[in-house]
Amino acid sequence: MSLETSLAITPVNKRTRKPKEYVKWGSPGVYLAAIILVTVCITPVLYVIIGGFRDNAQFTTDPAGFPNPWNPANYINVLTGSNFWPALMNSVVVGLGTALGTVALGLMASYVMARYNFTGKTQMYSLFAAGLMFPATVAITPLYIMVRALGLTNTHIGLILPQIAFALPTTIIILVPFLKAIPMELEEAAAIDGTGRLGFFFRMVLPLSLPGVITTGILAFVGSWNGYLLPLFLLGSDKYTLPLAVQNAATSQYASDAAMILAYTSLSMLPALIFFSLFERRIVGGLTGAVKG
Repeated sequence: MSLETSLAITPVNKRTRKPKEYVKWGSPGVYLAAIILVTVCITPVLYVIIGGFRDNAQFTTDPAGFPNPWNPANYINVLTGSNFWPALMNSVVVGLGTALGTVALGLMASYVMARYNFTGKTQMYSLFAAGLMFPATVAITPLYIMVRALGLTNTHIGLILPQIAFALPTTIIILVPFLKAIPMELEEAAAIDGTGRLGFFFRMVLPLSLPGVITTGILAFVGSWNGYLLPLFLLGSDKYTLPLAVQNAATSQYASDAAMILAYTSLSMLPALIFFSLFERRIVGGLTGAVKG
């Protein structure tokens, strides 16, 4: 058979077709349960946001209906008022301070417990784990006395420090598995190359544990943003965070205006919802890595 005949018979650039891969969707009951759960969770949030576009007359005639007409005046009044933006800045300062402090202290403590052997290591880890079951309400009175004795009442730092303490157990529980998963061979190779412990920490440990660091930082920030009890006891009216500002507006300034209260509430929770939604994959990835570790 000649070369021309072979080329004519043999197809050129023929791609091998792979068999189709079918995706297993799973049980319909799981999807139904998930839809019901999502609906139950998101319905109150949507009700609050949509309710801010109504007025009191609409609440009286149809409490569960949609705005007719849609009125953005409540949101405009809140945004142009004198109380919202100072409370927002207070929440941002306290949230960022809590997140940074929690991540810094938690990462250092987790590094020691994950990479070194010392007497009392297991007991220390168990103590932090037990901190997950310790509510802030139990310690609020002695905590207030301590903060007042230090002269830190009605200050941002006086609120940030206790919030860091209450966020550390969750942070350490998440970060310790991340740091344990880093191979010891990397540390030994770094030591042979002349890298010290601090150099190894900043050059290797921090980048490799970044998913867990981001997860714990986000959780600390959102927890601080939504905090109510500690700011209530430790802050004055001029340093109110957004949850306290909402409560104060609901009991004084807008006590008889339900639509305005809903608008204030929705604007207060939107930053945390947006922040949490943007970093949702980071949070899930960090928690998944912690479970695998």
